[in-house]
Amino acid sequence: MGYVLLFFAFLLLGNCLVRPQSAHAQAGVESTPTVDSSEDLLPATAQVDVQPTARDDEIAQRLSDILQSTEWFQAPSVSVRNGVVFLDGSTARAEYRTWAGDVARQTQDVVAVVNRIQVTERSPWDFSPAIAELQRLVRNTIQLIPLLIFALITLVLAWYAMRATAQIAQHLLKRQVANAFLRNLVATTISIPIFLLGLYLVLQVAGLTRLAVTVLGGTGVAGLIIGIAFRDIMENFLATILISTRNPFRAGDRITCAGHLGIVQQVTSRTTVLMSLEGNYIQIPNAIVYKSTIINYTANPKQRLDFLVGIGYEDVIVDAQATIIDVLSNHPAVLRQPEPLALVENLGSATINIRVYLWFDASQYEERKVRSAAIRLVKRALDEGGFSMPDEAREIIFPKAVPIQWLDQPTPAPEPTQAPQRPERFSESATDPPATAAEGGLQNEDEQIQEQARQARTPEEDTNLLKEN
Repeated sequence: MGYVLLFFAFLLLGNCLVRPQSAHAQAGVESTPTVDSSEDLLPATAQVDVQPTARDDEIAQRLSDILQSTEWFQAPSVSVRNGVVFLDGSTARAEYRTWAGDVARQTQDVVAVVNRIQVTERSPWDFSPAIAELQRLVRNTIQLIPLLIFALITLVLAWYAMRATAQIAQHLLKRQVANAFLRNLVATTISIPIFLLGLYLVLQVAGLTRLAVTVLGGTGVAGLIIGIAFRDIMENFLATILISTRNPFRAGDRITCAGHLGIVQQVTSRTTVLMSLEGNYIQIPNAIVYKSTIINYTANPKQRLDFLVGIGYEDVIVDAQATIIDVLSNHPAVLRQPEPLALVENLGSATINIRVYLWFDASQYEERKVRSAAIRLVKRALDEGGFSMPDEAREIIFPKAVPIQWLDQPTPAPEPTQAPQRPERFSESATDPPATAAEGGLQNEDEQIQEQARQARTPEEDTNLLKEN
């Protein structure tokens, strides 16, 4: 507010200081001229009446009186011989010398004029022009003080009237417009003309009529906004309006946007602020947010995760699938509906790869913890069930072993092999619970991250346009 008032004060001061003094410009010969001012106008020459048969001495006396009365000339001297006028003396300006010759030429019974008036050059050490200009500035400044006081009072009243109008508009629109950002935008749009009216009044009183009409006209306001606000700023502003009206997410939602994963903290008029899972604030311009693909993990709390398990070629696939499903069906974090799946994905170089799918409630459990617990329990169940899990790169499996035969000993008869006993049902041991201390429980971490955000300093000090869940 202070910068606005200071700007218009300087504007009014400059306008009044350059305004010409019309009263002094219209003064006649009788007024005392200011020799050093470039704005002085020479009075118009008039016909000098003397007797029809004027004598030379009468013409000389009349012209001498005129030149002396103007006080423009130093030691003026006029002599007339047979109607020919001789002008002598000196003056500070060439315009005065020309004027003296015109006056003598229009005098009655003057035949010719010999103008010998010298124009004296001003000394470089003559400070009288500067002193005269300073005096004029001081005089104009004193005359400007009432106008400045009026302008300041008017602008201050217009400013407070605009703020009061905005508050009243926001109160009236509170029920009709639920979005805070749109409500503030509409209230500001309604209140701006109040300040523009006061500004127009100040400019009109200051004599800047053309500027006042331009400010109120579409060229002034729209051109000023479009010219100052760059294209990116306007694009970002429009994206803020669209985000606040369409609500693609709310405060507290876990989203992925523009390659960043985090929990939404707030949306301001410029950026969307996320808190990453590592505890860092991420500010993304709203224009990028609106144009990017947004993945909202909180909108639907049910999420699916998957992982890959490899078993040996000698294992029975159906039994391995049943063991995996049995483990997942008894896990407290895995949803019964949709039911977990164990699907054969492909045949690897040394393993049969099974892709495991399971659903869990992301609002209660953390995806990384559930994945860790599920892989751990599935691996233990397959080990206890006698399923081999060979390494594709380094391990060669001989399912029935390789008998060693000595050359000097007879070959012993092979003993009958028994198939590994597989448990009919996987029973959880007390030493291997669904969630271990290393996994930190299976609870969702959003509340912990939100608590970290509440303890941290908010980087964007602006109004939050979102509502928390």
